[in-house]
Amino acid sequence: MKPELDLRGERYENALSRLEKYLDEAVLAGYPTVHIIHGKGTGALRKGVKQYLAKHPSVKSTRDGGMNEGGIGNTVADLK
Repeated sequence: MKPELDLRGERYENALSRLEKYLDEAVLAGYPTVHIIHGKGTGALRKGVKQYLAKHPSVKSTRDGGMNEGGIGNTVADLK
């Protein structure tokens, strides 16, 4: 398992289902930080991912990826 999940091109419901499973696995693996790649597109998937992460009990904080991390097409989540 890698510390990133690529959701580009996924349907919204399927993407959130994959994200939920991935976060559980990342927490069990002890990852301090994960990258959720959702792409830029229309912004709907990015918005949904950010809303989901904001409510997840294992997520400490989130930020957009930096210039060398995919920018707004990538959300970086720090885990508890």
